[in-house]
Amino acid sequence: MTTSHKTALIIGGGFTGLAAGIELAEKGYQVSVVEKDAELGGLAGTFDVNGFKLEKFYHHWFNSDIHIMDMIKRLGLQKNIMLRPTKTGMYFTNQIFRLSKPLDVLKFTPLSLFNRLRLGWLVFQVKKIKDWRQLESLTVKEWLISLCGKKVYETVWEPLLIGKFGLFAEDISAVWFWKKLALRGGSRGKSGSEELAYYSGGFSALADAMGKAIEQKGGTIRTNTVVSDLVVNENKVYQVKTSAGDLTADIVIATPALPIIANITKNHLSSSYVDKLRRINYLANVCLVLVLKQSLSNTYWLNVNDPNFPFVGVIEHTNFEPAESYGGRHIVYLSKYLPTSDPLYSMTEEEIYHFALPHLKRMFPEFSESWVIDHHVWRAEYAQPIVEKHYSQLVPDIVTPIKNFYIATMAQVYPEDRGTNYAIREGQNVVNKILEMN
Repeated sequence: MTTSHKTALIIGGGFTGLAAGIELAEKGYQVSVVEKDAELGGLAGTFDVNGFKLEKFYHHWFNSDIHIMDMIKRLGLQKNIMLRPTKTGMYFTNQIFRLSKPLDVLKFTPLSLFNRLRLGWLVFQVKKIKDWRQLESLTVKEWLISLCGKKVYETVWEPLLIGKFGLFAEDISAVWFWKKLALRGGSRGKSGSEELAYYSGGFSALADAMGKAIEQKGGTIRTNTVVSDLVVNENKVYQVKTSAGDLTADIVIATPALPIIANITKNHLSSSYVDKLRRINYLANVCLVLVLKQSLSNTYWLNVNDPNFPFVGVIEHTNFEPAESYGGRHIVYLSKYLPTSDPLYSMTEEEIYHFALPHLKRMFPEFSESWVIDHHVWRAEYAQPIVEKHYSQLVPDIVTPIKNFYIATMAQVYPEDRGTNYAIREGQNVVNKILEMN
């Protein structure tokens, strides 16, 4: 099939859109990518810290994330992949417990020895499950209590679920949590410690490299460009209305969150289909990024099992990517998933910063505000889809009722959780479907 005369317009310059753009450009399509932000990367976008690029929201890969690793290798940039062991912990009853290695579980004294063994045995039970469909009718709560008991669930898992999902905590599918555990448990180095990957120069450097790969194939990247509507005739998109003018393409791929796609298509699709796009719920995220003179601890990822602490995690990025990468500054993320109706979401940057300080001081008594060089707050309205029971029945198909309009979004990543690795996969999947149909 000759495709050199065909054009493709991709809405969204995150990793899904960029992956789709590369695949289509290599097949001879004339590709245009439009992105509403000033830079590529989507939720993996960055900002400047002392002349260095840093992600607005914390990011890493597991060493088993094959889709992103293969893409990097295709671009000839594998030398930029950094694999490093990391330290994971849990804050519970005013103490930090290390949970980086399997044996660390045996030192988790808030549980009896019997329950520590039950917690540790969960890893092996997770590995035994090969077909996620057997879990679709269960919530996380139901599944975990059946495997490791009520005490382990209430001490370890329930606070984390409530911290992340709030009122949705008891609705989350066991499939989502099973895959989380399986992926994290599979990212181990030779010592048994967790090993994670990062990209030298930050994720924006990779996004920019993917954008350049599209341009080298004759494609176009348009940032600061907002899509508002489609021009549809005889059930086919003829033009996409944008802040840069009307753009024409033979096929259109939309990669933003489903509610945004619903807004773009509501005048052109049945109300029942648009309602399906709106059916999946999302949580927003507020992320406070602190730039510090010194480190808070030696832990990279600290899960918080304290209902009085307003953030679900304290991620000290420079215990993963060295502080030297940021001019000797130490970087800490404080993350909170929440509905947009939560008062915290509407606070100013200064209000969020001062709200967080006393809580951080309680967790780290040595911490002083004098350590803070700078602080930043980032918000994402559609940060986490709510993966309910029978989620596979809610996920819309790549193919839409409009002949040449396709969707590939993070809400369609399943049974895995959203992330850049699976964003790459979804971008490739949508192109495979387009080539199959055209």
